[in-house]
Amino acid sequence: MKVTVCGDYDELSLSAADTIEDLLRKKPAGVLGFAGGSTPVGLFRELIKRNEAGRVSFKKCKSFNLDEYVGLSPGNKQSYRYFMEKNLFSHIDIDKSNTFVPDGLASDMDAYCRWYERQIREAGGIDIQVLGLGSNGHIAFNEPGSAFDSRTRVQKLDDRTINDNARFFDSADEVPEFVVTMGIGTIMEAKKLLLLVNGPQKALMVKKCLETPPSEKYPASVIQNHPDATVILDRDAASLLGKK
Repeated sequence: MKVTVCGDYDELSLSAADTIEDLLRKKPAGVLGFAGGSTPVGLFRELIKRNEAGRVSFKKCKSFNLDEYVGLSPGNKQSYRYFMEKNLFSHIDIDKSNTFVPDGLASDMDAYCRWYERQIREAGGIDIQVLGLGSNGHIAFNEPGSAFDSRTRVQKLDDRTINDNARFFDSADEVPEFVVTMGIGTIMEAKKLLLLVNGPQKALMVKKCLETPPSEKYPASVIQNHPDATVILDRDAASLLGKK
């Protein structure tokens, strides 16, 4: 596991973009795994700039997102499909048919989750999976207690996650209780993991996930077991590392 500490969020976003650009220069048909939420927005802005400048192209890429709220349509402004279209897909030269975001309206969710796993396998696996860190240690929406060998499935959200995500809705009551999420086992099959964390509010969880033995109590701690994981932190998120 490699840990990179950046001066601020902008530097973090640039460093993450460098990693993705490096992959696509070597492998134009790379398979990218994206996360939603506020953390990767700076990365997306930088990828858009580099695409517009001709430095990187997504024409041959496929992408897979980590998760989606159950019950929200792709056109719902709180859905992750809408989020990805608004913040990345509609601004780059990616073929929309090659962008996969879990379907929160699937009629047979178990069958759909198996189908999603199959699409990842048929694409050749994910080359780089971008991850964020939940305040309770979750990656994707794998809440504490999720098995390290879990697969794509429906997950009930913890109260803490619902409260954290309420800022994106009018109230906590509007946050869906259930999501479709890639499992930890699915995530760990990506060739490279790229965990991005910023802000002082995440510092304690960063310390727990990086400096204590891997435990399902803190799902993100599993990245210690990955053969090629890079953690990019801003100075605030890294502030407790190495301290007792």
